[in-house]
Amino acid sequence: MSKIIEDAVEVIVSELLAGSDLELVAVEYVREKDWYLRVFIDKDGGVELDDCQDVSTRLEEILDEKDLIKGSYILEVSSPGLDRELKRDKDYQREMGKAIDVSLFAPLDGSKVVTGELKAYDGISLTVDDKVIPMDKVAQVRLHIDF
Repeated sequence: MSKIIEDAVEVIVSELLAGSDLELVAVEYVREKDWYLRVFIDKDGGVELDDCQDVSTRLEEILDEKDLIKGSYILEVSSPGLDRELKRDKDYQREMGKAIDVSLFAPLDGSKVVTGELKAYDGISLTVDDKVIPMDKVAQVRLHIDF
C-alpha cells in the first residue's frame, strides 16, 4: 500500500513542479509512531524554506481534494539533505564524480561500507574508485560528507 501511495504522490508532485526550477528527489510514505508522507525536493543552489512551504501548501490542497490517503498522516516537504540517498538513475548521473558511501548487504574485501568517488553507474553495477560493485549487493548509497 505504501508503494502505491508513494507512486501516486510522485506523479502529483512531478506535475506540480513541472516548469519550475524545483526537482522531485524522492517520496516516502512510512509508519513510525504516526504515518508520515515525506516529499524531498531540490534545486540548483538548494531549496529554501519558502520553496518547501509553497509546495507543501499546494500539495496539501491537492491531496485533500483527491482524498488519496485514508486516515491521518503528517506531510513533510524538505530538502534531501547533504548526505542524500541515491535511488534513481538520475540521482547517480547527477552525482557522478562526487564522493559516496556505499553500504553493502555483506562485506566486500572485509568491509560493509565502501567510500570513494562515483566513477560509473549503469543500473546493474556502480564503480567506486576502481571497485565495480553489483547493485544487488548494495543496501544503500549516500553522498559522502567530510567533517
